[in-house]
Amino acid sequence: MQDEPAVVVLRLGHRPGRDERMTTHVGLTARALGADRLLLESVAEGRRETIDDITDRFGGPFEVEITDSPLGRLRSWKGPIVHLTMYGQPVQRVEDEIRASHREEPLLVVVGAEKVPFEVYDRADWNLGVTNQPHSEIAALAVFLDHLFDGRELDREWTDAEKRVIPKETGKRVEDVE
Repeated sequence: MQDEPAVVVLRLGHRPGRDERMTTHVGLTARALGADRLLLESVAEGRRETIDDITDRFGGPFEVEITDSPLGRLRSWKGPIVHLTMYGQPVQRVEDEIRASHREEPLLVVVGAEKVPFEVYDRADWNLGVTNQPHSEIAALAVFLDHLFDGRELDREWTDAEKRVIPKETGKRVEDVE
């Protein structure tokens, strides 16, 4: 979040025609729950427009960056790396260690779309599972970010917003920011 080292989410893989909503929702979840930036493969560049539109309307900061070499970005990352996978260590066993590491350096969070190359498992400092049951990558990202930020992301302040959601017990209310 704003006054801490960056959290960057790398969406590894994107199957056009199949992953459009999933990739968009990975980006929206990353934004809403405290990440600073999303790295998308060039094949998923069309998802950037939706995520940028939400950021423009509901505030930031949040950036979407396109890369032609997602594995290259993984290989060149200088800080700690978390790979979200249902085959990994339970989040509750390693979250303190990850949080301590993130205090010192930016954190890369890898969220796969399809079968992830073994290199990702090998390069990651933590292969992390939020549950060792089948689930979506969006759920994994949301649970992980909530654990990383210890719930502080839920009270985050948004800058340069045009609109804001007004919490209500029932119904919907969105207002222009004045």
